[in-house]
Amino acid sequence: MAVPKRKTTPMKRGMRRMHDRVRLITMTECADCGGEKQSHTVCTHCGYYNGRQVLFPKSKLQNDDIGHQGDEVSN
Repeated sequence: MAVPKRKTTPMKRGMRRMHDRVRLITMTECADCGGEKQSHTVCTHCGYYNGRQVLFPKSKLQNDDIGHQGDEVSN
């Protein structure tokens, strides 16, 4: 069984644990709707990313016929 030859110093222990810290999530303002969003991600309120709409919120999908083609049952 492997046994450490010397006791680990507090400095070495701290350097090893340096990357285990809890990081704060940086929130920025959405340029389109003004809501809070995480940096470099799609806005959850409006679905815009980098000036383009990439996600469509559920409220918009219910009003439009997008994605509902072929749902009718023919007899």
